Amino acid sequence: MTNAQLGWFGIFRLGLVQTALGAIVILTTSTINRVMVVELALPAILPGLLVTLHHALQVLRPRWGHGSDVGGRRTPWILAGMAMLALGGSGAALATAIMADHLIPGIALAIIAFTLVGVGVGATGTSLLALLATSVAPERRAPAATIVWLMMIAGFVVTKVTAGSFLDPFTPTRLVLVTTCVSVLAMLVATLAIWGVEEKLGAGAQPDSESAAVVKPDFRASLQQVWAEPQARRFTIFIFVSMLAYSMQDLILEPFAGLVFDLTPGESTKLSGLQSGGVFSGMLVVAVLANPRFGFGSLKTWTMSGCLASAAALVAIVWSAKTGTVLHLKGSVFALGFANGAYAVAAIGSMMALASSGYKKREGMRMGIWGASQALAFGLGGFLGTAAADVLRRILQEPAAAYTLVFTFESLLFVVAAWLAMRSIGQPGLAGNSAVNSRRLREMQTSNG
Repeated sequence: MTNAQLGWFGIFRLGLVQTALGAIVILTTSTINRVMVVELALPAILPGLLVTLHHALQVLRPRWGHGSDVGGRRTPWILAGMAMLALGGSGAALATAIMADHLIPGIALAIIAFTLVGVGVGATGTSLLALLATSVAPERRAPAATIVWLMMIAGFVVTKVTAGSFLDPFTPTRLVLVTTCVSVLAMLVATLAIWGVEEKLGAGAQPDSESAAVVKPDFRASLQQVWAEPQARRFTIFIFVSMLAYSMQDLILEPFAGLVFDLTPGESTKLSGLQSGGVFSGMLVVAVLANPRFGFGSLKTWTMSGCLASAAALVAIVWSAKTGTVLHLKGSVFALGFANGAYAVAAIGSMMALASSGYKKREGMRMGIWGASQALAFGLGGFLGTAAADVLRRILQEPAAAYTLVFTFESLLFVVAAWLAMRSIGQPGLAGNSAVNSRRLREMQTSNG
């Protein structure tokens, strides 16, 4: 691996890729979902299943991470992933417009579009994180992860606010036009941002040179090797539970705002943008206060506090449905975003620090495992949230009661996540002794045949 490392400007460029990725994803999973449920009066489980599909496909992230570990350039993976994501985002908007008059053809196109979104997000995100983990100095990894995620949230906020302004007065044609413009611009930004970065680093992602001469890991052995690390395994479980809680409101917040508070598509899109603004603020505050220069709490403390504060904010959203006050709803949604951001940036900082812990040259595999856990949790959370909302609405015959029950369950999951954070973060990992690692890897490969 080349000794060249990314400076702050290079980290900022990689952050622009995340900004572009987030711009497309937020319209696909939030605005288009709301249009299906409210404007087209389709069951919430339909967009829930589509988003579940796109997250389920990201179970392939460990395979992509393994490929980044053993060799090959990462830039083509990132650009190919962004191209598929842009095409999928535009296709999802077109499919939604078609559903208004031709439901079955629209659903068929939506399945293809969300498949492209899932593959695109997984390929881009895994390769980008692997590039960060292997080309950023150890002391810069946590702040680098914070910068990259803040820039992704910035993409959420700018896109939601800007797109929300252009979506009203709403028409299916306007939805397709706005989404396509965002997708094209995002692809252009990502291409300009990543172009030439690996060349400046040297040769890009090199093979596992330090140990490849001794043993070249296959995928199964490498996966078993990382999963055998207690620290990596515990952290994977924490990510799954916390992201399950994080994602359950993702697909039901805008429909909740439309059905309970009578907000228009543009207004509910701006509400989602307000939440993203809260996430951005929470991340920024924790990134500053958790800096060793200030020492206001450890990453573990901030992670636990963020989970508990998220639970409290969800209770406030439940109460807003009883008061019927839009201002109360907006304040609660912003507070939820702030708490989510505080927890997320602390967890991301821990993830970047742990990526190089344990067996050497397995950053991509660890990022792949954690990314797959996150994606599966997001997909399952979206499905459970929408399915529960549909079932409870049918049973209770009251939208407000149905949605608030889902929010209450989500708050309980955040409490469990806080307990898991206490147990999983800061535990000792498996040392990365090269000789021992190589011997164990050979034993794994022999046992696998």
